[in-house]
Amino acid sequence: MQFRNIAVIAHVDHGKTTLIDQMLKQSGIFRSNQVIAERAMDSGELEKERGITIIAKCTSFFYEGIKFNIVDTPGHADFGGEVERVLSMVDGVVLLVDASEGPMPQTKFVLMKALKLGLKPIVIINKVDRPDRRINEVLNEIFDLFVSLDATNEQLDFSVLYASGRSGWATTEAEIQGGVDLKPLFEAIKNHIPEPKVDKESPFKMLASILTHDQYVGRVLIGKVYSGSAAIGTAVKSISLSGEVIESTKLTRLFGFQGIERINIEKAEAGDIVAIAGVVKSSVSDTICIPSVNEPITSTPIDPPTMAVTISVNDSPLAGQEGSKVTSRMILNRLEKEAQTNVAITLKISASGEAFEVGGRGELQLGVLIETMRREGFELSVSKPRVLFKEGEDGSRLEPIEEVVIDVDEEYSGIVVEKLSIRKGEMLEIKHSGSGKLRLVFLVPSRGLIGYQSEFRNDTRGTGVLSRLFNSYQKYKGEITTRHNGVLISNSDGEAVAYALWNLEERGTLFIHPKTKVYQGMIIGEHNRDNDLEVNPIKGKQLTNMRAAGSDENTKLTPPRVFTLEEVISYIKDDELVEVTPKNIRLRKHHLCPHERKRESRKSDK
Repeated sequence: MQFRNIAVIAHVDHGKTTLIDQMLKQSGIFRSNQVIAERAMDSGELEKERGITIIAKCTSFFYEGIKFNIVDTPGHADFGGEVERVLSMVDGVVLLVDASEGPMPQTKFVLMKALKLGLKPIVIINKVDRPDRRINEVLNEIFDLFVSLDATNEQLDFSVLYASGRSGWATTEAEIQGGVDLKPLFEAIKNHIPEPKVDKESPFKMLASILTHDQYVGRVLIGKVYSGSAAIGTAVKSISLSGEVIESTKLTRLFGFQGIERINIEKAEAGDIVAIAGVVKSSVSDTICIPSVNEPITSTPIDPPTMAVTISVNDSPLAGQEGSKVTSRMILNRLEKEAQTNVAITLKISASGEAFEVGGRGELQLGVLIETMRREGFELSVSKPRVLFKEGEDGSRLEPIEEVVIDVDEEYSGIVVEKLSIRKGEMLEIKHSGSGKLRLVFLVPSRGLIGYQSEFRNDTRGTGVLSRLFNSYQKYKGEITTRHNGVLISNSDGEAVAYALWNLEERGTLFIHPKTKVYQGMIIGEHNRDNDLEVNPIKGKQLTNMRAAGSDENTKLTPPRVFTLEEVISYIKDDELVEVTPKNIRLRKHHLCPHERKRESRKSDK
């Protein structure tokens, strides 16, 4: 059998998953009357809600007798670990670039990884039916990007298609603004993506690239078979990159891919992408092979995490009232399971065993993990994210720096430049990108970007687009102050009263509604000054013959400020925590008692 193994790569929201939807529909894999959800490859609940791909997924179909194995990859930099893993499974990539936005930071990241592995891309300029398309300029920008990433002459000789993924057509001519179908793309894959370089006669070897969990068969490893073949019941062992034997077992189940479904197969053959069950300890980057093999398959090392949060047991006065999983042992088991399946996550346990440091690529990745746990019934306390520093060769302190690309209306460029300068950002480039927009390129410390996304959205009235990508480690840039205001802290336990909140509105911005449960040390709003202020949100009216309790219902309040999980984690300061439960997200001080807070404040001042 002939194979073509390809990954679809692009910047976030450039149309990867939508294009794969159309490829599957036009391949004939679905019945004519079958109802297919939009973005069928995004099967996770959070993926559907947020409209982003979080986990790489495999699919396949046949075209003219050739099996096309296609991998849908995440576009957000926080999930770059997924992209790096799956590129080792494929023999070519389809690079999607928006016809208006052009190459963006994640385009550069995924293309750099693909070119380093020697993969030859097919370039698709997508969304060419947009009224603000810049087809020729974008093609020149793509070529310049290839050159800047040291592409070989063979890689620079890429084939180009012009497409509308949503409408389901592609063409080889830039002038044609309406194609018929995706046959030009299928032909390009058949003719330009090489067959897998495998040895069918050698012993069975497979490189595990994706680890998932199935509720019926347990751990499932997905990867490419580099040599030989194996059937159900074959005795195998797994070896690490260093050559150490991890476990010996038998293949209990073998799976192939057909459309968006995983199907049982009897035999895995060289060149195919398959899933195997029966392994207990093996993980990503391990080689699954027959017992006589001792040499592992080399794989690309994963970039280290740049940010971490501390997750611990929820110990607030409301702990245990809303979640079913509240103990440190349950939290640790869940985090260990996540670290096994997500190689971009690191896990460290504190000396007490009660707190766990989770490292990741950014706020979104960590936020998705915490949101997933919350929906599974966990109660957690989460610290402010902090960047992970490194020590330089000369003993200096090095911090992660990110390249930030911003597309913004000219009228908002001033406030963006001002805010990023305060956050130690260094401007590299500013240029017009058409329609009254500017493209700004900065190098900014990762810690300076913590919490900036929501601020940026407000500053640009929701019209700006910010993309970020890890650039390098550089010398520590100095202190950065990201939040200047103090907070309003409840000094009592009970339910918030509308009359009390109405009186507190002049003190700052509130985060809670009337009848919200509060406790001493809980943060209920942002003070309009730079100091923290203790307030009483449960204090009602003094009732007299002239003032009835019912008149409280007429109190008009400004709607409270509502945070997303990522925003609230980025908002807090070092002495604050986020209390996460299945029903609520609350802000609180680390020390609930005011006397303990004063004691800690004196210690830090010394």
